[in-house]
Amino acid sequence: MTSPIAPFDETYLADPHPVHRALRDAGPVQRVLLPAGASAWLVTRESDIRRLHTDPRLSIDKRSATNGYTGFSLPPALDANLLNIDPPDHTRLRRLVSHAFTRRRVDSLSGKVQAETDRLLDRIAGREQADLLAEFAIPLPLTVIGDLLGISTGDRDRFRAWTDALLAPDPAQPNQAKEAVVNLERFFIDLIADKRTTLTDDFVSDLIAVRGTDDRLSEDELVSLAFLIFLAGYETSVHLIGNSILALLDHPEQLATLRSAPDVSATAVEELLRYAHPNQFAIRRFPTEDIMIGGVTIPAGDTVLLGKASANRDPHRFDNPDSLDLEREDNPHLTFGHGVHYCLGAPLARLEARIAIGSLLHRFPEMRLAVPRDQLRWRASFREHGLQALPVAFAHAPR
Repeated sequence: MTSPIAPFDETYLADPHPVHRALRDAGPVQRVLLPAGASAWLVTRESDIRRLHTDPRLSIDKRSATNGYTGFSLPPALDANLLNIDPPDHTRLRRLVSHAFTRRRVDSLSGKVQAETDRLLDRIAGREQADLLAEFAIPLPLTVIGDLLGISTGDRDRFRAWTDALLAPDPAQPNQAKEAVVNLERFFIDLIADKRTTLTDDFVSDLIAVRGTDDRLSEDELVSLAFLIFLAGYETSVHLIGNSILALLDHPEQLATLRSAPDVSATAVEELLRYAHPNQFAIRRFPTEDIMIGGVTIPAGDTVLLGKASANRDPHRFDNPDSLDLEREDNPHLTFGHGVHYCLGAPLARLEARIAIGSLLHRFPEMRLAVPRDQLRWRASFREHGLQALPVAFAHAPR
């Protein structure tokens, strides 16, 4: 077995796509060293990645790992979620929570998303500059998912700090992620206890009602689902919006096309999801038996990463994959996964992106970066490519 390569360096954090391209060109499967020190098998090509999303021999249950995988160390109250459970339990849990993300229910949130978008844009109107990440891309999904779960406004800033510490911890603070996990667990346990006394019209109350009616949810499953829905519904939407805005500023001809349209089309949203979505990999998987991928035998229990970002720019599937084309019609991207683990929150992510980006561009048609492009800084996460800040200037600001 060859020694693993270590691709996840500062160059990768600044721009992962050239690294993915080099790995894809080198072969369909690469053995890589993860930042924490463990190794994994990275699958690089779209055809393999699409097929493996539905291969029952690849488990997402961490108990199937036998070769040193650690990942996030979560307590049972946060770990019994859809990202760590195989069918049939996965099927049962997904069925119980899927009603929260039906197209009809998500469409009913459109007015709230638009109202919050307008409120945030009102706050920066008339300014010379703004950090669109801190002042727009972060608070919008935070408010939307907080309302969906029934989390009070005063608690949401704490969540922002905890999720940042969990997903992109400061190397100078080694206990930061562990402290965030403790805080998140305690918060959701207390939130559910409070909701039990007074059920309201929110998703956590719906989960409690399911748990209390026929005991189809264990207590750990209840807490874990609330945690997962918050984490997934907030973090990825933040960086989808931020990355999409930057991608448009990087492509003025595409930006002009979007600005001239009355609305952001579904085609444009799908292309931004393919091109700019922050998630680099699907949830890690573990073969339940030795498995051949791309001519390489991967032992049972090893860690396998499916490179979604690499798949979305595979030239064997997409024409000119490194180009942003908002009119791209043939666009079966794997951003939200494929098969039984397809992302439940996809309709909400699409809605937020469409409203946020369209409203921003029509409100501030002359927006531009306020700093040179190479001065932008990225979060220290190899899993999720997202900005630390997105400073922009408006037309009336001095050049």
